[in-house]
Amino acid sequence: AVPGALAALRPEHRERYAVVLAPDWHPDLATEFNGAVWPCLGSAVWALRTTASYEAAVRAAVDLGGDTDTVAAVTGTLAGAVYGIGAVPERWSGALRVPLPGSGGRVLRAPDLAGLGRRLTAPSAPPR
Repeated sequence: AVPGALAALRPEHRERYAVVLAPDWHPDLATEFNGAVWPCLGSAVWALRTTASYEAAVRAAVDLGGDTDTVAAVTGTLAGAVYGIGAVPERWSGALRVPLPGSGGRVLRAPDLAGLGRRLTAPSAPPR
């Protein structure tokens, strides 16, 4: 998917992203903090390329240090696309709870969020 993603970028941005998305790039080669967009993406892709599971990829991202929550979030998103929702460890998703401010104490848990994701990505009904 990386070559297609690079081709979709505006030409003036391709070179910068091509560097951090190259197969031989390593986060130690970053010239900027990994909270910046391109080193964050490069670090996430590196974590995914150098591991063999969802959990290992996210752990590798966290172990890089720096802006770990951002890099791990991007890594988790990419790893989810590669490995699927079933690859997320239950001990991680089971503890998930998202309180909704102003909703009378409603709290979303992993199944609620998965259902929301399915509804958001379902084909829309044709206009009437």
